[in-house]
Amino acid sequence: MRLTIALALLTAVLLAPSAGATDPVATASKSCSVGNSRGYGTTYVISIKVSGTSCRAGRSLIRAFHACRPGKSGKCGHVKGYSCSEQRTKGRTQYDSRVTCHKSGKIVKHTYTQYT
Repeated sequence: MRLTIALALLTAVLLAPSAGATDPVATASKSCSVGNSRGYGTTYVISIKVSGTSCRAGRSLIRAFHACRPGKSGKCGHVKGYSCSEQRTKGRTQYDSRVTCHKSGKIVKHTYTQYT
């Protein structure tokens, strides 16, 4: 009987939220529709994935990212307070790129093809 009560109290303590606890909230990443793949600037955007933000905000950031790039071969490291990194795979007439932008737990990823 005492063991049952002790286990019940221990379970209640472990499951009860602590006062003032600020556990991080998990946000799943989600894929977003691209829409007009040519509507982002000088590129063909292939895919968009966001985490911690909306698809609408992600698309807006991607447009700003491509507006920031100086020309077809240019890169943009910071846009709208986000820090962005890019990995390119070059071909003869084009390159394919994967871009990741992040700011305070918000992540926007997209892939695009640029014809040179």
